[in-house]
This record gives sequence, structure tokens and C-alpha cells, in this order.
Amino acid sequence: MANILVVDDELGIRDLLSEILFDEGHQVELAENAAQARAARQRMRPDLVLLDIWMPDTDGVSLLKEWASTGLLSMPVIMMSGHATIDTAVDAVKIGAQAFLEKPITLQKLLKAVEQGLAREQLKQAVNHAAVLQQPTSVLSVSSMTVAEISAPEVEQRFDLDRPLREARDAFEKAYFEFHLAQESGSMTKVAEKTGLERTHLYRKLKQLGVDLSRSKRMG
Repeated sequence: MANILVVDDELGIRDLLSEILFDEGHQVELAENAAQARAARQRMRPDLVLLDIWMPDTDGVSLLKEWASTGLLSMPVIMMSGHATIDTAVDAVKIGAQAFLEKPITLQKLLKAVEQGLAREQLKQAVNHAAVLQQPTSVLSVSSMTVAEISAPEVEQRFDLDRPLREARDAFEKAYFEFHLAQESGSMTKVAEKTGLERTHLYRKLKQLGVDLSRSKRMG
């Protein structure tokens, strides 16, 4: 579930997108112009923004540029328009937009764009986490296994941004679970509690990711 801000001056578009996203389990905030969007951006700190290009006060591209120049473009933004040219779409992407949706927006394209936008944000956070893991061992240690025992080349390979999104995400999840397994001495019960997963789901996830449980126990 994500917090999504929908910015569009057309009531029908706002209601439609809100209904679709709510049915998908997301929390939705609505804004009909740039002024409301600015206030909502500060108040709710959205995980993703759907931003219309043509609005009466400040157009979407100008608002996007404003957020980018003031350091507020910290979330994925998907631009929307029924009249924008290719040049406008390209300019928006150059400024920092994740994607562009042409109106009328189909259900499939909307959900795909939102899923990809949120996945990219998760991957960015995973990369930041990987960078933290490369700090000196005096700062980070995992039970008897220290960060020094995870070689830098291995970390870099796991989080290679040139890889397909699914592979990169799986690599991060594998490193995440290996970290907690080592920290909890291979205890599935403790890892399940710590990660918020049921034991059955956890076992299935570890098997899918190819995590070596015997290695985690030895390290513990």
C-alpha cells in the first residue's frame, strides 16, 4: 500500500483515478491545482504523484521543475495529459518525471505505471541500504559475521543497476534475509517475527530466493 497524490483539474479524472487506486489498496489524496498539490506534498509526503500537465494556475511541468529545483522531487512523478506533445513529455522526463500517461488513461496502463514507479523507488532505497552495508565493521556487525566478511565486489554485483528490475529486487531481498538470518543465528521464528512474515511464507520466500539456510546457521 502506498500514499498517492493525484493532481488534476478535472473532477471526473480525479474521482476515477482515486477509485481505481483505492480499490488496489492505496491511500489517495486529491488536488485540483498546483497550490493544493504543494500543500499536499508537504503534508502527506506521497510515495508517488500522478500529475496533470495542463492546469489553470501553474502547469504540471512547471510544478515538476519547481519541485526538482527546491529538492522536493524525492518521490516518483507520473505525468498525465491528453494534449501534450512528444517534446513536452520528453522535457518532463528530463526534469525528473518517471513516466508519461496519455489520456484517456486505460486501467492497465495506469496500474502498470504506478507499479513500476513504486518499484523503482523501492529499488533506490535498496541501493541506499546497500551503501550503508559497506560502512566500516566497527559501525555494523551481524552477530559473529561482520560486514567485512561480505566482500565489496559481491555487494556491488548484487545491486547492479544494469540488471532487470525483478532481478535487482530479488538480489536485495536475498541480502536482506541473509542479514537477518545471520543476526538471529538462523532462527526462523525470530526472523519471521522481525520481518513480519509467517513462517510458511518465509520458508517459501527463502527457497524462491535461493538462500542457503545451513550457511546462515553456521554463521550464527
